[in-house]
Amino acid sequence: MTEIKARAANGGHAHRSERKGNAMYASDVAQRHFSAAVAEAETSGLGHEAVCRALLSLVISKYLETRSIADIQAELRFIAENFDPDTDFMFMRP
Repeated sequence: MTEIKARAANGGHAHRSERKGNAMYASDVAQRHFSAAVAEAETSGLGHEAVCRALLSLVISKYLETRSIADIQAELRFIAENFDPDTDFMFMRP
């Protein structure tokens, strides 16, 4: 599985941080909070679309603290162009 596809399968991150014998994945933390936000939005009648849009805006705002607009645009473009799990990248071996 390619990293971008692994990211999609892992909620956005393929990397992990190690803590003395316990593996903690950034994707686990993100998934827990994302699931809670979606559940709260659904319970409140907001729907998942609104909370997803709000979370994406928050992520981009956080990125802007340390990254250039062009860098963020490039990452978002790459993700948008490569998120289909059924499509292989051109550089992949058969």
